[in-house]
Amino acid sequence: MGALTAVTEQPRLAGPLSASVADLCRRLRPQVGARTAAGFDEVLRRLASPLQVAVAGRIKSGKSTLVNALIGRRVAPTAVGECTRLVTRFRYGTVDRVEVVRTDGSTQVLPFSSDGMIPESLGVELDTVSHVEVYLTNAILQGMTVIDTPGLGSLDAASARRTEELLAGGETGSDGAGGDDGVGPGTGELDETSRNAVAGAEAVLYVVTQHVRADDQQALAAFTAATANAEAGPVNAIAVLNKADTVVPDSVDGAGGDVWKAASLLAERQATALRPRVADVLPVVGLLAESAESGGFTSADAESLRLLAGLADEDLETMMMSADIFTAWECDVPAGTRARLLERLDLYGIRRCVDAIRRQPDITAGALRRVVLDASGLEAVRSRLDTVFAARADGIKAAAALASVTALADSSNDPVERSRVHDAIEVLLARPEAHQLRMLEALTLVVSGAVEMPRDLTDEILRVGSNADTGERLGMPGAGAAELTEHALERAGWWRSFASFGATPAQGRVAHVVHRTYFLIWQQLRGSGTQGG
Repeated sequence: MGALTAVTEQPRLAGPLSASVADLCRRLRPQVGARTAAGFDEVLRRLASPLQVAVAGRIKSGKSTLVNALIGRRVAPTAVGECTRLVTRFRYGTVDRVEVVRTDGSTQVLPFSSDGMIPESLGVELDTVSHVEVYLTNAILQGMTVIDTPGLGSLDAASARRTEELLAGGETGSDGAGGDDGVGPGTGELDETSRNAVAGAEAVLYVVTQHVRADDQQALAAFTAATANAEAGPVNAIAVLNKADTVVPDSVDGAGGDVWKAASLLAERQATALRPRVADVLPVVGLLAESAESGGFTSADAESLRLLAGLADEDLETMMMSADIFTAWECDVPAGTRARLLERLDLYGIRRCVDAIRRQPDITAGALRRVVLDASGLEAVRSRLDTVFAARADGIKAAAALASVTALADSSNDPVERSRVHDAIEVLLARPEAHQLRMLEALTLVVSGAVEMPRDLTDEILRVGSNADTGERLGMPGAGAAELTEHALERAGWWRSFASFGATPAQGRVAHVVHRTYFLIWQQLRGSGTQGG
């Protein structure tokens, strides 16, 4: 009863839908068996926790650097070491601390290293470790737990077991073992550790580089398969094209020699290739984001950049040809200073800063840091996170919780208990405010391939179900209220006709949900227009 008591006394529910599911669990708990009741306690615990977002991707894709940027503190190790073989959860806490959680449930508190990061050596046998918990006094983590996962295809069996034990549902370990087979083209499978890492989370931020490989596709397919019947729908995944500054402009048609334009075009093509596994692909330079947000860019760096900006054009252009030339070239800026700038900003960031200084010689260090942040693309990623994850946390968590409640009922040996739980779920789903759960279910069925739809209809379902902004949902960003209202009603009518006359029975069930979604959007728009008038 301890877990339940903690949840009921200090609930941190994402919204009214989560509260309704929590109420359902509390109300039914005295009426079900001990096993189902224990499952309800776990559902309540997960509902009361912040949204769990796993950062996943291949080894060396820059996952940990991106985690540091999102958190706003350089705390996750980016070099290969003990911690990169472990799942690390970054959570909100009133006191900054690192806890090593062992498989037997015991914990050991460790100090941060002298540079403020998780220590490179944990001082314990890794085989005895379940995962690492990092508590930070960070406002971002009050609404989102960020999970840094080991890189795909890089794990040993022990790492696989630890990830499975943590992210497949439990806080402490068991005797289960995971596989250590890597993922390769044609295998069609994701290694056990990575699959459990993304499946146990409620949402995933997937990191790719400019070449989407077969195992990236398979990892996302595995996420779809793992979440379709469990925690969340694949609509809760977005991807980022990291190291966007390394894209060669001439390799992308239409880039016009611009690196960021090339990266944006490539991200659009990757989004098309990866859809419907992910809602979007956005370009980002994780190194710049980390430097700008975690204090890595200092006033001293700004002054060093001013010295570079003062060099002759021919010297600077030669130096910017490669990293080796940049540090080895003879000039008035010390080689060590240049090496630090390269470590913090790489050539792309240095170029952007020098250009900004030459345009505005009196630019402040703070404004220059903003240049670095803007060049990173992090703000667009955060905005998309807010749209796909944070703004929809209530629906995401409620859907995941209901999936767990349904699974608990289905596995019960008591037919009366199964019927009681299913009836309660149906009553909850009949409420108008619960329709977003029906939409999430429909999205999951479509993008997982359980219900086949034409590509254009799949794209429309993904768009209307995975955006918070009404204009974006209707595919008409920037349109006026009257135009949006008319379009919503028109699409509601079309989907109703399709459900009745052109769809298979499975497609018809999805179509009715989409029709209802458009109808509710139309009602909302009409109500807003009436109030405004």
